[in-house]
Amino acid sequence: MRHAWIPILALLLGAAPQGDDAIAVDPNDWPWWRGARRDGTAPEGPPPPTSWSETENILWKAEVPGRGYGSAAVHGSHVYLAACDEASASQSMLCFDRASGKKLWETEVHHGGAMRKNPKSTGASATPACDGERVFINFPNKDAVVTTALSREGKILWQTRVCDYVIHQGFASSPAPYRSLVLVSADHSGGGVVAALDRKTGAVAWKHERPKAPNYSSPVVLNVGGRDQLILTGCDLVSSYDPMTGKVLWEVAGATTECVTSTVTDGTHVFSSGGYPRNHLAAVRADGSGKIAWETKDRVYVPSLLLRGGHLFGVLDAGVAACWASDTGKERWKARLGGTFSSSPVLVGDRIYATNEAGETFIFQADPEKYVPVATCKLGDEAFATPAVCGGRIYTRVARKVDGRRQEFLYCIGAAR
Repeated sequence: MRHAWIPILALLLGAAPQGDDAIAVDPNDWPWWRGARRDGTAPEGPPPPTSWSETENILWKAEVPGRGYGSAAVHGSHVYLAACDEASASQSMLCFDRASGKKLWETEVHHGGAMRKNPKSTGASATPACDGERVFINFPNKDAVVTTALSREGKILWQTRVCDYVIHQGFASSPAPYRSLVLVSADHSGGGVVAALDRKTGAVAWKHERPKAPNYSSPVVLNVGGRDQLILTGCDLVSSYDPMTGKVLWEVAGATTECVTSTVTDGTHVFSSGGYPRNHLAAVRADGSGKIAWETKDRVYVPSLLLRGGHLFGVLDAGVAACWASDTGKERWKARLGGTFSSSPVLVGDRIYATNEAGETFIFQADPEKYVPVATCKLGDEAFATPAVCGGRIYTRVARKVDGRRQEFLYCIGAAR
């Protein structure tokens, strides 16, 4: 069965796997940040519900100890989540049974030393990644960023100190498995790095220094211009690296200093968005020419963009959904949803699921002509994590008040049988 999955990954990543480098991904999985395609698109399959509440279409819910804004990673029979105990400043990895929500294990990765600063950050804001054999997680701890690999049974296999880290707002850059490597980044005002670690050993395969500036983007591998490129936005740059060697393919001015979003591509452009020191959304030619195809002043700072049918869809932080033509930047429509958004929208078929910080999910059509609402659902009192959507289910992390105290839960939303 493992080998039957390999061609699926080749299709998703746009590159043919090579021998032992291949990463097996089942089409029903959401194995890392923004899903198997790395672009916020749910895999094909049965659609999840468009209606839910605390008592409707909840297949299971599990208490999550501590606090975290990282999303769930779903692989095989497991769901993985990072958490931080703010009282002890300890950081842990959790594993839940995908079918029942039963907690299978909890492993303390760091005892004390967790770093956070902004109220909208936590000591566990990164999303774990699973390559089928190991689970990877980045934590900011004791003035450094450390990447840890665990077995699927929760045993720590290796830990690698990526670099020193000067905290500014927080840290949320998520690991990205690619062939034999796991790609990590840690931008900060002291001068960060983007690096590749061997997935089996944690040894540094390559490391590239980054400018001295705070930034929060995660590395993402996209097939652009006929080749795989590791794209990283922020530090006033849009940077492209060969993911296997770390060679700089091209680097141009085309981003703001601080970015949070992970970019997407139409095969010709990559899209940069940020909110400091200016509001910014731009299309950058991915050929190293340095050409900015278009730019707007929209504030798409935290939620990442979606791309479908030659159009960009996004949610502005201030609660406005929008659509732009990806080749020209022409605004097609805007519609107010309400609330403030930190979670990124997810594309499910021809529908978009977007959740605000109050736990309201707005479902609307990915229609370039006009805003077409489908439904609005609410769960919990607080939601910062991006939902994982796969196999006709939604795995979402929310918090609500229980007996006067804040409690996090991991919910599995699906059609009741």
